[in-house]
Amino acid sequence: MEPIYQQDFEITDALVDRYGRLKPSSILYIAQEVAGFHSELLRVDYDSLARQRMFWAVTRHKVQITRIPQRGETIHVETWPMPPTRVAYPRSMVAYDEKGKEVFRSISLWVLMNLDTRSMILPSKSGIVLSGTLRGTELASPTGLMAKVMNNRRKRTVCFTDLDRNGHMNNTRYLDWIDDLLPSAFHEGRNLQEMTVCYLSEAREGQELEFHWDFVADNCLQSDAYRQGQERPERIFSAQLRFL
Repeated sequence: MEPIYQQDFEITDALVDRYGRLKPSSILYIAQEVAGFHSELLRVDYDSLARQRMFWAVTRHKVQITRIPQRGETIHVETWPMPPTRVAYPRSMVAYDEKGKEVFRSISLWVLMNLDTRSMILPSKSGIVLSGTLRGTELASPTGLMAKVMNNRRKRTVCFTDLDRNGHMNNTRYLDWIDDLLPSAFHEGRNLQEMTVCYLSEAREGQELEFHWDFVADNCLQSDAYRQGQERPERIFSAQLRFL
């Protein structure tokens, strides 16, 4: 089996914002899609794992953007699993335009979860063997984001269309919700350069999330999502987006 999976994606209307630019959530969607297709070839896809009462969950994502692709372009995407760590399975991705120039790259950390208990399964205990590949061009693994005191608040409730096959809020939807924190006038004049996303806990249907957000540095937006726990709010998601 080839260690590197390749696929072309046409940037269609469904993947772009009102200005015809590939949305941040669509970058994560593409990363999720190519990881899924490659997992099928490696026989560690959703259905194969479900028979073993396991599923994949992404815990962190980091994306660096050279240029945002536009509607009508076709990009060429390469992805490969990296050697597993003690707790996670890193995966790298890089995308090129039709001239062969890089437009963005990412690294994501995936973990195996028990489908019944929703607890994490360490690679050494999973029985899943992925040797991984290193090409020497991979991004460094993303680190966690510190919670910050921020001035702005907005609440939203997780609904049916936010859910994926695992029954929790899909990772791409968080980025759409963050985009919605700011108006069109902000997005029109800025391009995303980098984003780091940390998924700390599952968000389930019907749960109300409160987003805390602010600019923590020049053109750097941070957003932390909380839900109400039994004793205090629980942070379930954090992201930083840097704009140019």
